[in-house]
Amino acid sequence: MIPQSNATPESAASPRTAPFTNSPVRPLYWSIRRELWETRSVYIGPLAVASVFLFGFLFYVHKLPSYLYPEMAADPAKQRDLLLQPFDFAAAAVMGIAFIIGLLYCIEAFYAERRDRSILFWKSLPVSDLTVVLSKASIPLLVVPAVCCGITFALQSIMLVLSSLVLLANGLSAATLWNTLNFFPSLFYLLYHIFTVHVLWYAPIYAWLLLISAWARRVPLLWAVLPPLAIGMFERLVFGTSHFGAFIGSRFSGGPEMDTSRMEGGFAFHHGVHLTPGHFLMSPGLWVGLLFAAGFLFTAARIRRYREPV
Repeated sequence: MIPQSNATPESAASPRTAPFTNSPVRPLYWSIRRELWETRSVYIGPLAVASVFLFGFLFYVHKLPSYLYPEMAADPAKQRDLLLQPFDFAAAAVMGIAFIIGLLYCIEAFYAERRDRSILFWKSLPVSDLTVVLSKASIPLLVVPAVCCGITFALQSIMLVLSSLVLLANGLSAATLWNTLNFFPSLFYLLYHIFTVHVLWYAPIYAWLLLISAWARRVPLLWAVLPPLAIGMFERLVFGTSHFGAFIGSRFSGGPEMDTSRMEGGFAFHHGVHLTPGHFLMSPGLWVGLLFAAGFLFTAARIRRYREPV
């Protein structure tokens, strides 16, 4: 008699589950989502500015037909500027408030979590300090510019539709407005401006503020402003020069991509601008700034590891 075994054949056994592998990108993804959940001003601020601007545009749009009358068409340059101004101002308003939001976010990013002692909870999670720093840096460098571009596109689209309806209601053609605005090419120029200026050129500014936010025990905004101000005053008093002040000024002014000689009037993000990507990428200030930004972020990660609540 053949003895029967109680062993279960391997094919009939319960299916094996694959071992869980934690992707290094996953903690960064969830850290960014956490930042967006905690800082709703990232999109509320630009939306509020866009809403206010659109409300004011409703009172302005009735003047638009007068810009297309024959006497105005006799001066094409003036007509072009008048047609472009509200759209350029709309983009400038949204990007301006987005830049301010990025600065305020960075200066409070690490200091706020030490002030409310939430750093004790976040440090208990299996997330590295470098991942946390990169997630916070991605807000002003990636999320805010993307939100800014989307809101600007939506705002200008609504303005263009309203303008076209007003012109048609007055028996005028909207073709001149569309041809002058070059809406979709202008969107490409806006993307180029945001990437070169608001992402690459402003990166060391945001990184410096993040470093100060991780280091300062009190009033981080004061500590962020005092060192550059002291260096500039020292250089001016001792050497009689202001090279450091000019360097800081060029960083805030937008660098070579904001050079007024590239513009045919108006702002730096419509189709009248001469794009110079080669000149921008060859600029020493760009690469020096990115090196400083990387150093600031790495130092901020090291400082956060040992910082305690304030």
